[in-house]
Amino acid sequence: MKILVTGGAGFIGSHLVDRLIREGHKVTVLDDLTTGSQENLSHHTLGEFYEFVQGSVLDTKLVSELVSKADYIFHLAAAVGVFNIVNKPLESLLTNVRGTENLLFFANECSVPVLITSSSEVYGKNVSDSLKESDDRILGSPLTLRWSYSEAKAIDESLAFAYWVENKLETRIVRFFNTVGSRQLGSYGMVLPRFIDAALKNEPIKIYGNGTQTRCFAHVSDVVEALVKVAFSPNTIGKVVNIGNNVEISMTELAKKILDHTGSKSEIVYVPYKDAYGDGFEDMERRVPNIDLIRQLVNWTPKIGLDGIIEEIIVNTPKKSK
Repeated sequence: MKILVTGGAGFIGSHLVDRLIREGHKVTVLDDLTTGSQENLSHHTLGEFYEFVQGSVLDTKLVSELVSKADYIFHLAAAVGVFNIVNKPLESLLTNVRGTENLLFFANECSVPVLITSSSEVYGKNVSDSLKESDDRILGSPLTLRWSYSEAKAIDESLAFAYWVENKLETRIVRFFNTVGSRQLGSYGMVLPRFIDAALKNEPIKIYGNGTQTRCFAHVSDVVEALVKVAFSPNTIGKVVNIGNNVEISMTELAKKILDHTGSKSEIVYVPYKDAYGDGFEDMERRVPNIDLIRQLVNWTPKIGLDGIIEEIIVNTPKKSK
């Protein structure tokens, strides 16, 4: 197939591109390199099976041209990371909403199936034991910039679902929970690479908030396996599906586990949200995915545990000790 991957130079996108090319697909990557990097794809040779286009999903002429040549679209292009969202809210909103709107419009014009990647952020402050795809969204004030990403992703989902309901455009939606692995950067607020980088440098591991908040972490190879299964299964059309690992850990316990793995002398310090993100920031105490639906639809469950994930990231992180 001729497959267009928007955001294909990013963390998850580049791993997806690896998988698709390995399976014999012809892949075109569209990425503006805001948070992605061509280095993530440097092991691929430009040619019959791989094309890289530097550009934006906001460029309607370019998006129209690329969509018209595609048999399938994976839409991963988005403004990502808490720091990005809080510091550049307008740019993030436009990229996440208008970019998806452009892509869906031209996909509909050309009848090209689309998989839209969304986020567990859509659940907002819902701290249920196991978040199902049908669960309610609980959000704070729209004036709290923390929730602008959640709002944008929810609009993306609504647009994709509306195109399916009204026009029968073949759309699928996946909600990523915390995905981790090689090529992920800590500079945008991603917690695991940030903690490990600090530990390897024997610098303080900074936990934002009081450390009791919990998260679940899925390895990127497991996530890409889920993406491919969902994308090419006929029973997932028009559905939204969680992708994540449902084993949770607190931020304090995560930091301690990383200290054990690295043998680091780093101290754990707690930074108030206000100091990290500014006034009015809100966080979620828990975020645990229910993965029953994806198990039922495509027989997928995560295989790599947190200890294995940490060891891999340690190996792939430059070690520059003080």
